[in-house]
Amino acid sequence: MTAPTSAHPRGGLYFEDFVVGQVFEHRLTRTVTQMDNMLFSNMTLNPQPLHIDAHFCATETEWGKPLINSLFTLGLMIGIAVNDTTVGTTIANLGMSEVRFPAPLFEGDTVRATTEVLSLRESKSRPNAGLVEFLHKAFKQDGVLVAECRRTAFMLRRPGPQTIAA
Repeated sequence: MTAPTSAHPRGGLYFEDFVVGQVFEHRLTRTVTQMDNMLFSNMTLNPQPLHIDAHFCATETEWGKPLINSLFTLGLMIGIAVNDTTVGTTIANLGMSEVRFPAPLFEGDTVRATTEVLSLRESKSRPNAGLVEFLHKAFKQDGVLVAECRRTAFMLRRPGPQTIAA
């Protein structure tokens, strides 16, 4: 991929900047904490003891400790990707599919993420937009995959003459 001729002022990539097969190894990482888990679970009114009750987890689960809320993990994975890909250039997220959490994430684990561009399609209804399908993956510090999902984003096209990158 060639470098964009002019990035969005916030740094995001435009529809034309993406190339099918392109993989982003995101620079940001994040160590998750008990506070992250408690706040997210409580803000979303999720009373699941698997996330918020250490005694329950120690005495009644195979894990022995609270699991990080999977929706927090999903949000974190996509959030890590934003700086390198879509900040300021996303019109909307159109959907997420094939969301999986193949291994648990716990307090103290550090998350890193990758994003692969799976497909590109010009919008049929809006000449200033296109659809980009991403495959996001999150790994903890030992390389174990803890989350993945396909996400379709409605993206701004570069202002000016509209051409698709080859």
